[in-house]
Amino acid sequence: MLADDAVLFREGLARILTDVGFTVTGRAGDGAELLDLVRADPPDVAVIDLRMPPGYAAEGIDTAAAVRAAAPGVGLMLLSQYVEVHHALRLMTDFDGGVGYLLKDRVSDLGAFGADVRKVARGETVIDPELVTRLVARRRERDPLRALTARERAVLALMAQGLSNAAVAGDLHLAVKTVEAHVTAIFTKLGLIPDDREHRRVLAVLTFLRA
Repeated sequence: MLADDAVLFREGLARILTDVGFTVTGRAGDGAELLDLVRADPPDVAVIDLRMPPGYAAEGIDTAAAVRAAAPGVGLMLLSQYVEVHHALRLMTDFDGGVGYLLKDRVSDLGAFGADVRKVARGETVIDPELVTRLVARRRERDPLRALTARERAVLALMAQGLSNAAVAGDLHLAVKTVEAHVTAIFTKLGLIPDDREHRRVLAVLTFLRA
């Protein structure tokens, strides 16, 4: 399902998603309309514009929260015209997986966009690379990641974009076992001990985003 008040963008997005293999089951012009559609027939993923009527502020995030409350299994992909770090951090911290934050420009890469929507549908987290860049640039003087090597930081940055170990290995031209060793070292240096829910990867990414 899609929610965007710009009709041309919404219809174009519906066409793009259809072309890459999705079935668009509903279109909405605002959050209230999307929520009604979700309650009637929950989709696998809701693609939501961050800024919608009436205030064009955080309506997308608020709608995402309402959708998750009404249908916990729905993946949430937020699209924004600009990088807005505070909204992205709220999305990453207030929602338990199955969320994404992308700039609208990313929609033009059909294959990558389709793959990112599918990741969100599977319960994974997707973060726009531009957001990662901004967060790195804003890193505070007291850096909780200072113990990591340059290679470990590079691995963690790609993890923050939602890449699997195999995908990180491909991007950095490393063996998967080498990436797994780096990930283990990252967990150890950040003091993230194993638990039954295996949330260490999420916690490592949140440490990166907050740094």
